[in-house]
Amino acid sequence: MISSQRQHLILSRLRTRGAVRITALSKELGVSAMTIRRDIAELADKGLLKRVHGGAVTTSTLLSEPLFSVKSQMDIGLKDAIAQEAVKYVAPGDVIAIGGGTTAYVFAQHLLESQQASGITILTNSIPVAELVQALESKDVEVIVTGGVTTRSNSLVGPIADKVIASLRVNTVFLGTHSVSIPRGFLMPNSLEAATDIAMMDIADRTIILTDHTKWSCTSLSLFARFDQVNTVITDDGLDADTAAKTRELVDELVLAQQIDFSQDDGKEYHD
Repeated sequence: MISSQRQHLILSRLRTRGAVRITALSKELGVSAMTIRRDIAELADKGLLKRVHGGAVTTSTLLSEPLFSVKSQMDIGLKDAIAQEAVKYVAPGDVIAIGGGTTAYVFAQHLLESQQASGITILTNSIPVAELVQALESKDVEVIVTGGVTTRSNSLVGPIADKVIASLRVNTVFLGTHSVSIPRGFLMPNSLEAATDIAMMDIADRTIILTDHTKWSCTSLSLFARFDQVNTVITDDGLDADTAAKTRELVDELVLAQQIDFSQDDGKEYHD
């Protein structure tokens, strides 16, 4: 298969899926991972897609929120590394809040598998996180769901959610973000989701942002947190040194988790 045909197929997959992984494309198209990387690099240079760790996303997903099912397939190793670090910030018996998005969901998975989950209460506006807790055989974890209007990321937002949140109090809130802007802060494409994240921060003693390094190169519309409103940012060590240094000047604590690479191909992944 010639390069132009492969690239056409890659763009076709992106249009239907919103995101693709190098390893999956390599198997699907019967070529090496290095060949797929070259194709993705050429398409990125033409502005037809955006490279991320382990694959690519459509340029349209930079301004709008991708479906939860699409995002959950991207940057799996990064999310696992971030989640494992985040679990250290929870103690048995804590009352915490977990926001929407796939990074927060992976954090919830790791947390519920850990000893730190003993006796905790989770307030969440994430339908997938609530379903995780409900599926537990042990009933040692209590979950409170906010209610509200659903988003593309399977989050519950809007006035109903915000009102429920305002009546409660938590030790720590764990939030994902669609993009990070220096020096502005943390942003989401959905203004209602941003407002609900703000409501969660308002009732928390501590705010922790969970986000992989690719989010520093994304763009969103609605600011939900300034750097001085956040206690800790947990990302992966793919964040370049200059950006990490600038971020450390703005936030109390920046944690760089060591990446977990689940790819089975040879060579290195792209890092933005």
